[in-house]
Amino acid sequence: MTASIILALPVLLLAIVIHEVSHGYVAYRFGDSTAKRAGRLTLNPIVHIDLFGTILLPALLIFVHSPILFGWAKPVPVNFYALKNPKRDSIFVALAGPVSNILMAIFFTLVYWFIFAAAANPTLFLEDLRIMCLYGVQINIIFALFNLIPILPLDGGRVLAGLLPNRLAYQYSKLEPYGMYIVILLLFLGVLNFIIAISNPIVSFLLGG
Repeated sequence: MTASIILALPVLLLAIVIHEVSHGYVAYRFGDSTAKRAGRLTLNPIVHIDLFGTILLPALLIFVHSPILFGWAKPVPVNFYALKNPKRDSIFVALAGPVSNILMAIFFTLVYWFIFAAAANPTLFLEDLRIMCLYGVQINIIFALFNLIPILPLDGGRVLAGLLPNRLAYQYSKLEPYGMYIVILLLFLGVLNFIIAISNPIVSFLLGG
C-alpha cells in the first residue's frame, strides 16, 4: 500500500500542476496575462500547492480507501474580462485543464506500451515506472472526467456558464461559492462513483485489458 502511494502521489501532483498551468497558458494566449504576472505559468509545484486540495484531501482519500484519488492546486488567476472574447474564450480556458489531463493520459499510455515492447524482463525500476504510468493513465482520466462535471467552479461548470445565455449564466454563477462544498459532499456520499464506472473501460482500452 505504501509503495503504491509513493508511486501514485508524484503522478497526482503532476496532473494537478499541469492542469492549472494549462488554464493560465491558454488564458495568456487569449489575452489575459494575470497568471503570467503572478508567476503561475511554471511547473514548480511549490507555487501551486493548496494545503487542503493538494495535501490534506488526497491524504484523507487514501486514509478512507476512496476509489477516487483526487485533489487540486491553488487556482491559477484568470481575469476573464481581459480575454479577447470573454464569453467564448472562457470556454477554451476551462477546457484547457481537462484536455491537458487527456493528453497526459495518452503520454503515459505510450510510455506504458513502450516499456512492454522494449523490456521482456523489466528491471525493478522499469516495473515501478510501468506502475507509475498505469497510475498516470487512471488519475488523468479520472481527473479529466471529474473536472468536466457541470458544477462551478469545476471546469465543466465554467463551460456550461459560457454556453448559457447571459441571464441564465449570471443566475447559475451565483452557485459558485457553494460548488466545492457540493462536490466534496457528493464525493463522500459516493454519488460521484459513476466517474469510476466511466473511467474503467477507458483505462482498460488504453492499457489493453
